Amino acid sequence: VQLQESGPGLVKPSQTLSLTCTVSGGSITTAYYRWNWIRQPPGKGLEWMGAIAHSGSTVYSPSLKSRTSISRDTSKNQFTLQLSSVTPEDTAVYYCSRGSGGDWGEGTLVTVSS
Repeated sequence: VQLQESGPGLVKPSQTLSLTCTVSGGSITTAYYRWNWIRQPPGKGLEWMGAIAHSGSTVYSPSLKSRTSISRDTSKNQFTLQLSSVTPEDTAVYYCSRGSGGDWGEGTLVTVSS
């Protein structure tokens, strides 16, 4: 399976960051996979943000839950991350991935700056 992140590389503070992960070679509705969003700020470690299951149910990191929403478009085999009220601390490389294995997108850098 291949995953590809897409979205704007620059977002202004207080706005909503929106990224899409397009999946090919496999369906996002295939049991029992979970589809993740993970980020890595510059010079820091990986942070799991949340996931959407094959069923469409979602789970979020407690630290980001109030600002995060993950949804999907099964007709396009895509899932989307929205992170609201962003600050420069949200600057990171954002990745989408499948399950707990090695299927990751290449990542996309999002910079939060005015």
